[in-house]
Amino acid sequence: MTLDSPSASTFHDRRGSRGVGFATSALAGLVLILSADPTFGQTPQAVQPPGYLKKLSLDELQAIEVTSVSKRPEKLSETASAIQLITADDIRRSGAASLPEALRLASNLQVAQVDSRQWAISARGFNSTSSNKLLVLIDGRAVYTPLYAGVFWDAQDTLLEDIDRIEVISGPGATLWGANAVNGVINIITKTAKDSQGLLVTGGGGSELHGVGGMRYGGTLGAHIQFRAYGKYFDRDSSALPVGHQATDAWNMGQEGFRLDWDASPANSVSVQGDVYDGRIAQLGTKHVGVSGGNMLARWSQTFSKDSDLSLQMYYDRTHRDIPASFAEILNTYDAEFQHHFHPSGRHDVVWGLGYRSSSDDVGNSAALAFLPAQVTRRWFNGFVQDEVPLGDRLRLTLGTKIEHNDYTGVEWGPGSRLAWTLPRRQLLWGAISRAVRTPSRIDRELLTPGVPPFLLTGGPNFVSETLVAYEVGYRSEPHERLSLTVATFYNDYDHIRSLEQVKPPAPIPLVIANGQAGTSYGAELTADYRVTDWWRIQTGYSGLHLDLGPKPGSTDKTFGSSESHTPNHQEFLRQSLDLPARLQVDVGFRYVGQIVNQTVPAYGELEARLAWQARPALELSLVGQNLLHDRHAEFGVPSTRKEAERGVYGKVVWRL
Repeated sequence: MTLDSPSASTFHDRRGSRGVGFATSALAGLVLILSADPTFGQTPQAVQPPGYLKKLSLDELQAIEVTSVSKRPEKLSETASAIQLITADDIRRSGAASLPEALRLASNLQVAQVDSRQWAISARGFNSTSSNKLLVLIDGRAVYTPLYAGVFWDAQDTLLEDIDRIEVISGPGATLWGANAVNGVINIITKTAKDSQGLLVTGGGGSELHGVGGMRYGGTLGAHIQFRAYGKYFDRDSSALPVGHQATDAWNMGQEGFRLDWDASPANSVSVQGDVYDGRIAQLGTKHVGVSGGNMLARWSQTFSKDSDLSLQMYYDRTHRDIPASFAEILNTYDAEFQHHFHPSGRHDVVWGLGYRSSSDDVGNSAALAFLPAQVTRRWFNGFVQDEVPLGDRLRLTLGTKIEHNDYTGVEWGPGSRLAWTLPRRQLLWGAISRAVRTPSRIDRELLTPGVPPFLLTGGPNFVSETLVAYEVGYRSEPHERLSLTVATFYNDYDHIRSLEQVKPPAPIPLVIANGQAGTSYGAELTADYRVTDWWRIQTGYSGLHLDLGPKPGSTDKTFGSSESHTPNHQEFLRQSLDLPARLQVDVGFRYVGQIVNQTVPAYGELEARLAWQARPALELSLVGQNLLHDRHAEFGVPSTRKEAERGVYGKVVWRL
C-alpha cells in the first residue's frame, strides 16, 4: 500500500490495479531568528587548503566513531551491525544535490526516484513512496509522520556541505530507537558549528536541476560560543512521461536554518538549532501543491568521565502540506528524550533512557479522501536499556530492550541481543537476534476513501502492530591496509503485515485494512573499499533480497504482498574516485538495479560522473552528469501512472573563505 500523489495508484495486485490514488503533504511556519551582539569578537577564518578535502585513509575511516547502533560512540570497525557510513567527502564527490541522491551511496538501501520530487527509500524490502519500516533522523530529530509512519522526502533538506556523515543501518534498531525502526535506521548528522566556520557560497544549475544556490556563515559569540546560519534554494525541472513528454511536476523550495553550540565547560555543552522551509510543486490543471514547515531542537550534554555521561534533548516540529482539492494537513510534534550512559562496574557498559512524544494532527478532508476524526492528538511514552558485557578478551555480548506505549495498541516491546567476536588480523564476526514492531498509523485505522459514502476502502479499527523477528550474521575485515570488506546476511520472519480484506465477500468492495498477511525474507549485503593507490579508490557493493509475503489462513487479501513491497531482488554498485594532476578530481559511479516484478519496472543500469577542478584553495568548480546512459528511464511505479528520470547535467561552484 502506498501513499503517493493524487494520480498514483494506491493498490496494485496480480490482476491489475484497483484502488484510489491519493497524496499527502505539510504548511505552516515557524520563524527562527538568530541575532548576535556586535560587540562579540569573531575569529578570522583562514582559507582551507586543498588537503582539507582529501579522502580519509582506511584506518581513519574505520576509526570514525558512530553512534546509531549503541547510542554511544564506538569505532566503525568494532560495530556489530550492518552499518554503512557515508562521509562528507563521499557526498561531495558523488555530485549529489539532495538527501535521497546522497543515500544512493549506501548499497544496503533501496533508493528509487518516483518523479521530480518523490522518492521510494527502504532497507531490506517493503519499498514504496510511503515506506513505513525505516526510521530516519536528522541530528536526533525523527522526520516521521504519524499519518502513515513514513517520511515525506520532498520536505527533508539541509545544506549538504554541512553534513558530517550519514550512518545507515540495515536491520532492526527497535531495541534503542523503538517503533518503525524495523528494517533499518538512517541517521543524518550535521557538523558542529565549530567545524563549519567562515563563509561558504555555492551556486549552479543545468538541464534538470535548473538552479541551486546556498550560503552559510559561521562565527563566534565570545570565547566558548560558535554559530552558523545558512540559506539555500533550488529549482528542479519536471520528470518525463513514458511517451517522452514532460510531466507537470516541477518544483522549487527554499530553506533557512541555524545552529549554535555553547561549550559552557569542558564537560558541559548546549546546542540549539532550527530550520524553516517553503516549497511549491506543480500539478497539471490545478493549483500548486504547497509544502512548508519548521523545527527547533535543543540538546544539553554533561560528561562526568570517559565512561559516564548524560543528555537531554527536546524538539518541536511543525509541517504543513496542502494538495488543492484533495488533502491538507497541519502536524505539530513535541518530543523529549533523556539518556544516561555509565559503567556500573568494570565489566558492564550500560545506556538507558526515557522518552515522550506528542503529535497533534489536523487534516483537511475532501471528497477524495478523509481521516476521521479530522483532528487528533496522539502520545507515545518509552523507556529503553542496553548493557554490553565482555565475555573474555574477544567476545562481547549486548542485551537490551525498549518498551513503548502508544494510543492504538498500548504497550509494545523490542528486545534484542548481539554477540561480537573480535578475531586476529582486524576481523570481526557478529550475530544478532531482534524483535521489532511497526505500530499503527492514521492511515491504518482512520482512513476513508473516497471521503464520502459509499467507501471503497476504510481503515481497520482492529489493526494491530506489524511484527518482525530478525536473525543476522555479519563479518567485517581489513585484510590489507588498503582493503576493507563487509558481509551481512539476514533472515526475517514477519507477521501481522498489512492486508486489504473484503468486508462482505465475495463483494470486491469495500475493503478494510487489516493484518492478514505474513511472510519471510532473506538476503545478503556485501561491500568492499579498495584504496588502490593514494590517488585511486574503488568502492563496490551488492545486495540480494528474496521476499515472500502471502495471506494468512482466513484472509481474503488478493495482493500477495504486491501492495506492500516494490523492491528489486538484486542491486550492484561500483564507484571509482581519482585524484589527478593539476588539482583535478574524477568520480564515476555505476549502479545496476534489478527489475521490480510486481510493478513491471524493468531492470536498468545507470552512470553518474563528476569532474572537479580546485582552481584555488578556496574555489572549486565541478561538472556533474546524472543518468548518463539513457535519455530517460523508469525506476518505480505502475505503468498507468509512471514517471521517468531523465539524463541531466549541471555545473556547480563552491567558494570558501
